[in-house]
Amino acid sequence: MLAAEACFDALAKECQHDELTAYPEAFKASWLHEELHLSRNFKPWMAKGLKLGSLMFGIDQMVFGGKAPWTLHNTKPDHAKLKLAADTQPIIYPKPDGVLNFDRLSSVFLSSTNHEEDQPCHLQLKDAAIPISVNLAQYDAPEQRFCPAGVYEILRDENGSNPRLQINAQNCVHCKTCDIKDPSQNINWVVPQGGEGPTYPNM
Repeated sequence: MLAAEACFDALAKECQHDELTAYPEAFKASWLHEELHLSRNFKPWMAKGLKLGSLMFGIDQMVFGGKAPWTLHNTKPDHAKLKLAADTQPIIYPKPDGVLNFDRLSSVFLSSTNHEEDQPCHLQLKDAAIPISVNLAQYDAPEQRFCPAGVYEILRDENGSNPRLQINAQNCVHCKTCDIKDPSQNINWVVPQGGEGPTYPNM
């Protein structure tokens, strides 16, 4: 809403530049900025371990009320923290029971996600070879697992060879996890055609 209001003001004033200069100030003055600021140290503390992180974040919240005179920063981006497939054991998850947990495509259906199939794909690859040569070879194609909507699939021919990445952009729920977590930073999430995506009418 804040961004929309900044856009409206810029259009009403017929601004001659593309930058929404009113938005950063409006955000800093909003309840959202205040709420996020109070919990800003949660993830950096928890990255130091469950026990130490819980203790220190508890002090941060209970003693300082979220207004500690310091702000911790993550020194390593999420995509750089992914472990190689050779160094990990696959997790075998139980099949969804349809009561407490559900399969991904059923949840995508509930979001009423829709993108016209003939529109340009908003999930762009900087290098089409990397998903197979790097992500699949080194990380067992993590985009198949970190995407909550099943957008990314590795497909093979009848003999189980010649893998290729299939992007089901129609399913995208706009979480941008792929843009953040892709280990090679090869996926570029761009804004799709206007008015399309998840609507969550039943949520």
